[in-house]
Amino acid sequence: MAASRGPAHPRGGDWLSVGEVARRSGLAVSALHFYEARGLIRSERSAGNQRRYPRAVLRRVALIKVAQRAGIPLAEIAQALASLPQDKVPTRADWRRLSHQWRAELDARIERLVRLRDQLDGCIGCGCLSLRECPLRNPGDVLGRQGPGARRLEPG
Repeated sequence: MAASRGPAHPRGGDWLSVGEVARRSGLAVSALHFYEARGLIRSERSAGNQRRYPRAVLRRVALIKVAQRAGIPLAEIAQALASLPQDKVPTRADWRRLSHQWRAELDARIERLVRLRDQLDGCIGCGCLSLRECPLRNPGDVLGRQGPGARRLEPG
């Protein structure tokens, strides 16, 4: 099946409706509106006041989805995307540069998760979940040093 061409836009080129971007990216229209409100993507309005996205938005949305799957917070994704031109498809070099920016944080997160996994094995055997002694619930009895009384508003 041939790819459909987006509606014409006064500036020329292929422009996509919000519905077509949603269909092709697998995202809900509301997610695209959310991304747009956060400055991650942008659209222009047609003469009929309908959103029109440049074709390059598809690669940009794919980049956002991959970064989110890696656990990168949306604010960091927005900051990184701000360094890319809106109407140009991000290149491999662009992605390489962005991924290198996130690598140290991802490595640290992986290290924390591995440590947690290894400690969790011992915790399951113990079963105490003592607030005073448990290295997972209260490492180093940090909460006890803050004084008597409740220190957590939500179970953690």
